[in-house]
Amino acid sequence: MKTIPSLDTKGLSFHPVIHLPDDYEVYDLTGEYDPLRIPALPYGIGKYNEQRKGVYTQDLFSGVRDIHVGIDIGCPIGTQVHAFFDGEIFLFGNNPAPGDYGYTLITKHTLNSVPVWALHGHLSEASISEKVRGSKIRAGQVIAWVGDRHENGGWNPHLHFQLSLVEPEKADLPGVVSSADREWALKIYPDPQLVLGLKKI
Repeated sequence: MKTIPSLDTKGLSFHPVIHLPDDYEVYDLTGEYDPLRIPALPYGIGKYNEQRKGVYTQDLFSGVRDIHVGIDIGCPIGTQVHAFFDGEIFLFGNNPAPGDYGYTLITKHTLNSVPVWALHGHLSEASISEKVRGSKIRAGQVIAWVGDRHENGGWNPHLHFQLSLVEPEKADLPGVVSSADREWALKIYPDPQLVLGLKKI
């Protein structure tokens, strides 16, 4: 495997991917999971590098992938998703399997000379309509909307936001990995907090 660069965001400023209120829930998905749980607040955060036993029961995860390598932002259906930095549309598509991302958009950015790709998963169908690969985007631009259960893989409405230091070959990235793959995955998919800057997590 080629050398993976480190991601340095020193001196850069970023636009929120989703505008969060001051009061939002931080989810703990390390214990018993209830897929029908009603969130305590309209907005919430699901953590990076969290082992979520019992969450990923669909065939897609083969019963072994449960380490979350993105950050989830729980929010109402239709919430606007913004570009966190200047960049371009890289890939988009639909991952329709139960438990998958549903409609997915990947953007490409350059942060202090390092190329980085950002996956936005669990979107609405309208989010990929009329997208053109290579089209430029500006920080703060609305690039997508959060999807409903019927189009987002069957999940409570939220955005899965994930960074990658390796160029994706398709509009997909493993959002959860096995314990055996955890070490390399955390190098390839760095903590989204580097660009999200959430107040509490």
